[in-house]
Amino acid sequence: MKNECQFTRLILFVVLIVGFAGRLFSQTYKSGPSDKDFAGYLFAYFKGNVVEDEAVCFAISTDGYNYRALNGNKPVLDSKVISSTGGVRDPHILRGEDGQSYYMVLTDMTSSKGWDSNRAMVLLKSRDLINWQHTVVNIQQRYKGQEDLKRVWAPQTIFDPAAQKYMVYWSMQHGNGPDIIYYAYANRDFTGFDSEPKILFRPGNGKSCIDGDIINKNGLFYLFYKTEGHGNGIKLALTDSLTSGKWIEQPGYKQQTRDAVEGSGVFKLNHSDKYILMYDVYGKGKYQFCESTDLDRFKVIDQNVKMDFHPRHGTIIPVSRTELKNLTARWGVPEGMEISLKKNPVLDGFYADPDVLYSNKTKKYYIYPTSDGFDGWGGYYFKTFSSTDLTNWTDEGVILDLKKDVSWGNRNAWAPTITEKKINGKYKYYYYFTAAQKIGVAVSDLPTGPFRDSGKPLIDFKPEGINRGQEIDPAVFSDPKSGKSYLYWGNGYLAVAELNKDMVSLKANTTRVLTPDKTFREGCYVICRKGTYYFLWSEDDTRSENYRVRYGTSRSPFGPIEIPENNLILQKDPSKGIYGTGHCSVLQVPGKDEWYMVYHRFNYPEGIHMGDAAGFNREVCIDPMHFDQNGNIVPVVPSH
Repeated sequence: MKNECQFTRLILFVVLIVGFAGRLFSQTYKSGPSDKDFAGYLFAYFKGNVVEDEAVCFAISTDGYNYRALNGNKPVLDSKVISSTGGVRDPHILRGEDGQSYYMVLTDMTSSKGWDSNRAMVLLKSRDLINWQHTVVNIQQRYKGQEDLKRVWAPQTIFDPAAQKYMVYWSMQHGNGPDIIYYAYANRDFTGFDSEPKILFRPGNGKSCIDGDIINKNGLFYLFYKTEGHGNGIKLALTDSLTSGKWIEQPGYKQQTRDAVEGSGVFKLNHSDKYILMYDVYGKGKYQFCESTDLDRFKVIDQNVKMDFHPRHGTIIPVSRTELKNLTARWGVPEGMEISLKKNPVLDGFYADPDVLYSNKTKKYYIYPTSDGFDGWGGYYFKTFSSTDLTNWTDEGVILDLKKDVSWGNRNAWAPTITEKKINGKYKYYYYFTAAQKIGVAVSDLPTGPFRDSGKPLIDFKPEGINRGQEIDPAVFSDPKSGKSYLYWGNGYLAVAELNKDMVSLKANTTRVLTPDKTFREGCYVICRKGTYYFLWSEDDTRSENYRVRYGTSRSPFGPIEIPENNLILQKDPSKGIYGTGHCSVLQVPGKDEWYMVYHRFNYPEGIHMGDAAGFNREVCIDPMHFDQNGNIVPVVPSH
């Protein structure tokens, strides 16, 4: 037995390494929130064995432990409309790979007609978690050879990276045989299947298995299932290929109770290495939550879990702050729960160092930030977000991925800047970015990309006389007076150089150092208003709660920079819990003397308690910026 266990561990280790390596290089990025940006959870469940309770209900949580029912614990979908039996059970909800679609599958069944009465499931798809398109798939009617089909139970969905398709899997019993877990790939519209059902998994002992729940961890698939009628417990099997038929069945049971259980569901806690295994202790009318880091050993954490409802067989997905707001806007904020409706931050999740642009081509505003939320500023891709009103922002997805698109620097994707140029009657977009403490440039015909890197760093040197700091934080400025464009950069110093007309090279002998005073740290930004050039910069360290913005003025893009009195124009406001305000850009609304400062701050409200980690868990905000009658910038008031 000892040798068998060691062999099993060896196989698992090899499977894990091979699976992880195989998928590491096929990883893609998408629009919509990333794991780092999730702020809560959505729990889909049903309530019981009477028809009115066999319906989909929703609950939400902000911490993964305390859940409150939406819509007063009443259904969010009408079972009579979406099903063929008048009832649905066992809702499984999944976020799509594109980050902006959602899938739900349900058992089409009401227990009042008997446990062996159903032959169908319901497939649903949504773009907003509110409105769902639905299709009934009757297995017996749709496929041949199903005459002795007795029941179709507990469907679930997972994205199979090998097939690049959504796999729906569920248990079926035929005649007097055991319940077996089958699968079929969904069609593109998620309204049916591409092929006939095939066997996904059956235990080696030939016994029944139902309520399969699969989670992908580092390319290894963990299948939790119930041994129906043969122990009534939750077991685990593993594979690195969903359709291979090769599963490594683990010994023992995973539930942490002697009571009968069913309907297991596993989800990962946001911003954590912990997983939750939950299951329905149906004989006791309660749910049990267990915690694990390895999906093998679990401990009960019921003492930490609270609900104001009694769920049956459900599933949980992570959601963003915007998704929580949309859900509560539709079904109300549950009693005893606060969901922030503040305007700031304007982007969903952790982002920093925002550069803002108005595109004359698309007539939209865009924010180009650092993708934050990675330990030690370890992000490696850039996104952009668009808006028509400066309030509602759409995630346009990844526009440049250092690991895939930049040969000379695959790490530390920081502080980008962008400009729009009309060349030969066509708009071009020049995107300057930091990678591996060097500055590069990429070009696109659209503000949303895709951007093509020039193939080499534009700035990988220190200006003459400088022996400190880093070559980071570019800022591009096109002078409305001369039409010339300039690039500013530097950490610990401020440098400038004129750009050639090609916008991807520096004009020879134009580099000079402009460091205004000892308060300059990084994050320069330049604007021109009524003939005056304004230079804005950040003081202190981005990990400091005192990170803040100062400014100076000049008569030229090349300086010198004059420092006015009271030049501190953005700083923390402890009374509001706002800290670490800095690294700004500035937007002028086209055709108006209307200005906005776009900046980042510590994550609210947790950031101030995070220590140095607050410096790479930041969020983007926008507030109005005003000038007095003498042209001085009035201090910006940071707000929620």
